[in-house]
Amino acid sequence: MITELSTGFPGYDSIIGADNATIGRVLKDHGYATSWFGKNHNTPSFQYSVAGPFDQWPSGMGFDYFYGFMGGETDQWQPYLFQNNRQIFPWIGKPDYNLTTDMADEAISYMGQLNAAAPEQPFFVYYVPGGSHSPHQPKQEWIDKFHGKFDMGWNEMREEIFANQKRLGVIPANAKLTEWPDSLPKWDTLSADEKKLFARQAEVYAGYTAYTDHEIGRVIQQVEDMGKLDNTLIIYIDGDNGTSPEGTLVGTPNQYTSYNGILDFPIAEQLKFYDIWGSAHTYPHMAVAWSWAFDTPFKWTKQIASHFGGTRQGLAISWPNRIKDAGGMRHQFHHVIDIVPTILEATGIQAPEYVNGIKQKPMEGCEHGLHL
Repeated sequence: MITELSTGFPGYDSIIGADNATIGRVLKDHGYATSWFGKNHNTPSFQYSVAGPFDQWPSGMGFDYFYGFMGGETDQWQPYLFQNNRQIFPWIGKPDYNLTTDMADEAISYMGQLNAAAPEQPFFVYYVPGGSHSPHQPKQEWIDKFHGKFDMGWNEMREEIFANQKRLGVIPANAKLTEWPDSLPKWDTLSADEKKLFARQAEVYAGYTAYTDHEIGRVIQQVEDMGKLDNTLIIYIDGDNGTSPEGTLVGTPNQYTSYNGILDFPIAEQLKFYDIWGSAHTYPHMAVAWSWAFDTPFKWTKQIASHFGGTRQGLAISWPNRIKDAGGMRHQFHHVIDIVPTILEATGIQAPEYVNGIKQKPMEGCEHGLHL
């Protein structure tokens, strides 16, 4: 359980016990170089400071190198950023700085140096960007790419997504789209100002998503440039918080307004932020109707456990030397706890019975991983 919602019950107290060694620790004990870039929402908040203790930080959980931010989210222009256990401020003096690019640069540099020093050493990179979790803060050129792309509104976009999913075979041909809820307005009932504002919110979200995907592509390109792509297992989970309801029914240029009970930020006031939405002057989130639409074909959004909206995510896997049906589909049901067994099966490593002399809990998840 994340630290902000922890309780006193075992497994829900924000502590990863010594009887639950991470995949980083298991692989490190078998000769892998292990690194972690980006989001760390695992360390208890009362241990965030440079005073430690660090046993619940990446460096204490089996990762040789950590370059990322502490907590569930961070400002992308001035992030709460750490290199191993030291807070750093790389944006100072760099007006064009954005963590999304910086993190990719750092991962590329790390892998390049590792490859130069020990080209035969296997490596594990846990790469966790902030996008598209709030705040939605891409560089301006990525926002510009989507100008006007969402003027059709959330209802029509939802129909387009649903049709594309059928065309791609992601959902059955006879699937039926879930009903639009009465609690959310339909696009054609909105005023011109509302449509203008809401379209902008989606443009920024889409720009942030595309920007994040582009930078992930640069990291993968580095693996290819090292000549190791064919024998590298890449597990790409497309998820987290972009389609979550913190933005309220009307969105917000600063999501902390909703955290403080302001749930109806006036449209006229929001429009004052139109030209700088997503910039360092904002900390934005989009209206819930967009979140619902981006969760097509499911109902609801993240935080609502009753349905799959925002909870069931896309996943893609690449391993050219072993997976021969590129573009193939897997329709069986899986859960995130199947990821570690998949990695262990792929590497031929047995789940350890003891780590540091401490007996480990049985490994949960599918015994044979994701059936690659």
